[in-house]
Amino acid sequence: MNAGIRLFLLLLLCPQLAQAQSFLEQFSYEGLRLSGIGVEFGGVASDRLTREFSGAVRVDYGRIAPKVRVLVGASYFKGEFNATEIQELALGIQRVLVPPMSSIIDIGTITWSNVEVDLDLQYVLEIGGKVTNYIGVGFATHIRNGTGTIIDDTFIEDALDTIDAGVNLTFGTAFELIPEMQFTIDLRGGLTSELRTATARAGFMYRIAGR
Repeated sequence: MNAGIRLFLLLLLCPQLAQAQSFLEQFSYEGLRLSGIGVEFGGVASDRLTREFSGAVRVDYGRIAPKVRVLVGASYFKGEFNATEIQELALGIQRVLVPPMSSIIDIGTITWSNVEVDLDLQYVLEIGGKVTNYIGVGFATHIRNGTGTIIDDTFIEDALDTIDAGVNLTFGTAFELIPEMQFTIDLRGGLTSELRTATARAGFMYRIAGR
């Protein structure tokens, strides 16, 4: 009976194992090579900062599977903490003072700059050879620096100077202008432990001939 059960399980799992192996065989490092360089400009909104201008650089490093490409990128933006965040921070400082102050502290304007370096895997769907749609997921490292007239050289500035990990979800479209140049539209959502962002950018991607 045990031998029969093992045979039944083997027959049941063989098709699934074969499909999994066939799927994994699509992935290869042979297609990884510099394939394009692009720049993007747009705006970023977040749950804690004001809406600000943002720029990015993207490097297409080729295909790791027939429809999956690898992109490495870097972006930057700098925004001010919104009124709600400033008020909560001022109240928090007021509570820890000894003796406590009766009025809310004026801590002025605080800015937070963010440098992001990310690695994306994008599933590519080409439409008619001229239009390319893609959806991707990625992992990022965020380097942030806090500044402000009142908080400079204080423990608050130290708390805002952080390095954080995050994940990205990307939707985009690229339109071929000429064989070596694409116009790109990129929508990106980012999530970290300290900040949630939504970014919309447009730009150009130079494609290396033959790649």
